Amino acid sequence: MSAAEGFAGLPGGVAVSHLSVYDWPADDGVCGGTPHLHLTCSEAYVVTGGRGAVQTLTTSGYEVTPLAPGTVAWFTPGTIHRLVNEDELRITVLMQNSGLPEAGDAVLTLPPKYLTDPETYAAATVIPADAPEEEKERFARARRDLALEGYRALREADGPEPLAAFQRAAAELVRPRLGEWRERWRRGAEAAAAATGEQLDRLERGDVSHLADAVVRAEQPSAYGKFGMCGRLDVYRGA
Repeated sequence: MSAAEGFAGLPGGVAVSHLSVYDWPADDGVCGGTPHLHLTCSEAYVVTGGRGAVQTLTTSGYEVTPLAPGTVAWFTPGTIHRLVNEDELRITVLMQNSGLPEAGDAVLTLPPKYLTDPETYAAATVIPADAPEEEKERFARARRDLALEGYRALREADGPEPLAAFQRAAAELVRPRLGEWRERWRRGAEAAAAATGEQLDRLERGDVSHLADAVVRAEQPSAYGKFGMCGRLDVYRGA
């Protein structure tokens, strides 16, 4: 099977989800999600309703980007980000490398003692799948607040070393999963890019046979209202 025939994911190997940002207030009076970073994925927000902001922290410093309907904001791996909900903020999220964030690409900004090993980190972040809805919300809020504790320490740090230390700890946490990630990337984003390259090669040869294989696909969310890091998510199986 060629790359062009084998890739059936969303265009470009992206992931799509619909996000209603948490309106839970934190102890700083701000409503919103759980600060975290991605290690290999760029992320884009297409704001579809409400208002809010995204707070970001990188080696270049702290920034706040306002979010309003029509805004498209994106950032690259290594950007610590916290979504702020000011008025029913709703976003369509586009994520590079479909599948990787759900496979652990995102690491929450927990205090250092929770970042020592994958088991300790998981115990502080996992939401039990079989728990009642109220319990899931309690777990999601607790991990959000714990991540905010670490996030504030990073924002208030004197010098770059605490942020660098968090990045090193995050990379070490995910190291055991890199083989699985690489396989997901091969089946997704790499396969999508290879399919385009193969189609260009065919067109150069005057071969348009791949156009005869055109298909139309449509999909409804496979799950509604999942407790995500930043809010309630509607997600798609094909993403």
